[in-house]
Amino acid sequence: MTSAEYLKLFVTRDVITYIAEDTGVDIKTAMEQFYNSEIFDKLQDTETGLYTESASYVYELFKPTACIR
Repeated sequence: MTSAEYLKLFVTRDVITYIAEDTGVDIKTAMEQFYNSEIFDKLQDTETGLYTESASYVYELFKPTACIR
């Protein structure tokens, strides 16, 4: 596994945790919300460099694009 893949995994894990904690949804729902988002797609694209940013930064980008209740 490359360092970029590790970074993507760690950022993804942390963002999903933030979603679950901030919204009160279970982990499965948080995963579905994030995995189905445009931000997740951008995170996976190494061309964007988003994977090098902190999880909290990625989460802040995600929040306005999601229908979080």
